Amino acid sequence: MSEQIYLDNSATTYPKPDHVYVTMDKFYRNLGVNPGRSGTDKAAEAENVILNTRKRLSAYFGGTDFNRLVFGYNATDLLNQLISGIVEQGDHVVTTCVEHNSVLRPLFVKELAKEITVTYVGFDERGYVKPDDIKAAIKENTVLVLVNHGSNVIGTVQPVAEIGKICKEAGVTFAIDASQTAGVLPMDMKAMNVDAVVFTGHKSLMGPTGIGGMCVSEGLEIRSTRVGGTGVRSAVRTHLDEYPFRLEAGTLNVVGVAGLHAGMDFIDENGLDKLYNHEMDLYDQFCRGLAEIKQVTIYCAGWRENHLPIVSLNVENFPAGDVGTLLDVEHGIATRTGLQCAPLVHEGIGTTEIKGTVRFSIGPFNTSEHIEKSLYALDDIAKMRA
Repeated sequence: MSEQIYLDNSATTYPKPDHVYVTMDKFYRNLGVNPGRSGTDKAAEAENVILNTRKRLSAYFGGTDFNRLVFGYNATDLLNQLISGIVEQGDHVVTTCVEHNSVLRPLFVKELAKEITVTYVGFDERGYVKPDDIKAAIKENTVLVLVNHGSNVIGTVQPVAEIGKICKEAGVTFAIDASQTAGVLPMDMKAMNVDAVVFTGHKSLMGPTGIGGMCVSEGLEIRSTRVGGTGVRSAVRTHLDEYPFRLEAGTLNVVGVAGLHAGMDFIDENGLDKLYNHEMDLYDQFCRGLAEIKQVTIYCAGWRENHLPIVSLNVENFPAGDVGTLLDVEHGIATRTGLQCAPLVHEGIGTTEIKGTVRFSIGPFNTSEHIEKSLYALDDIAKMRA
């Protein structure tokens, strides 16, 4: 069988640019020390990589203080910190039915413990949340509105600027999960009226797994939920209150930060718009071809505006898992099947009972040939039980 066609980039982009592999190897071999914990040249150089990456990411998100760009393991890690660092007993949170379990589960745990109440705002038949529905859900005790910027299942990009304006007028903190959009779309926290952006490094920012972060606007204070070493003012018995130390405890994944910096090199060299348009051109090609296969149903896709290069589908008379297996084993195509860690999306599009969808997510290294082979494979599978 020929080399696998990888169309699971929403889970993690693969392969990474060669520059990422080379940079991480070189960094660990030459600067794989504890940053900022000693006065050595290597420690200072390692710390400088972290500092430069903070500055670079803060600028990308439109942050005004790069120290408020904090690192963690991934988006799930930082979303847990965000939620636990803002909400308190008796508070109310507004979120949506397009969320990933990285938001749903932390909130559900607090709901189950009767610590907070949560309103889950639905989406329309095209996969979009209406800002007015968010507005209607806000109560006197609402302290946080948390919205998935781009769905990992149906690819719809939510109107966060409009939602953010509503939150700003109501005096409610507004945060977005940018796991799918960071590295794909331009970001400007001020223009989007966003108080905090949570992201992961291993998706479209083209970095490795195990690194993510959050950009926090000035004026928003998130409580520390983890405490420990910072390498700074060690005689102080409590955890430091200033950023970035406020939300970072212990040694960072420094080689991951270096890889993330290298991933951003790739984006800058190729251009954000150029990368996005390449992926969306393939998405358009895929949607046109799917329209010719009558046994295939696609969900909340087929248009380009406010959309990511993601298509979820099902083939008539086939469970999604079986289609995924046939794509992999018979055609060498990697996709993601099931509920994709977003069960409320599947409730909304009516695919829970049939155990989800087959998700195709396009990345920068995919080609027109990959799309044509995927269409051929789906047509071949559809004919098996036509």
